[in-house]
Amino acid sequence: MQVETSEAPQQKSKGLRWPQVILFTLVMMVISIGATIWIVKTYIFPSEFTPVTLSTKEQRVLDNKLQRLNITPSSTPDQLPTDKRLEPEAYSEKNMKREITLSEKEVNALVANNTDLARKLAIDLSDNLISAKLLVPVDQDFPFMGGRILKVKAGVEMSYRQQNPIVILKGISIMGVPLPNAWMGGIKNIDLVSEFGGQQGFWQAFADGVEDIVVENGQLKIKLKE
Repeated sequence: MQVETSEAPQQKSKGLRWPQVILFTLVMMVISIGATIWIVKTYIFPSEFTPVTLSTKEQRVLDNKLQRLNITPSSTPDQLPTDKRLEPEAYSEKNMKREITLSEKEVNALVANNTDLARKLAIDLSDNLISAKLLVPVDQDFPFMGGRILKVKAGVEMSYRQQNPIVILKGISIMGVPLPNAWMGGIKNIDLVSEFGGQQGFWQAFADGVEDIVVENGQLKIKLKE
């Protein structure tokens, strides 16, 4: 009787071979280094913002808006015009407009006129929301984060409903981490005008003087009461 003999087929190893292990390790090292560089550059040492500049035509439009508010465009106390003398005139509110519209670019251009904020603050205008990004240098003596620059973001809902202005702090984040409401004094997602408008002070005066506020994509419109 013939006995058939056969060797059991060898099971193929399912594990990674040394070349694959080395390649996988190198890939993970590259990813880790890249992520570390991105975190350091984005949150610990973020780049300064590029100041917004207006074209000649855009600057002329903004200057006209500022002149309606009796603001001398692009001037400081040391740069007041000396070639013209102010002429006396009787005060009158006839034909004066009580509203002003600024574009997002104009708002950031006004910020850029301040050399201290030009590269540290950027403002975004979207539907009923004003958002800001701010770079805050930390004092050298501050523990752990001393000498670093923190990127702070904040959002404020601003609109006008039921005959009242609405101002709601939507949140503040530092280095990409939202702050707890308790750290902000419990005012997150609370209408500041409604909460504090009943008291005599800034919010009451603000509400009494505003007739309409519209914040939409790239535009800020404010109309004042008589």
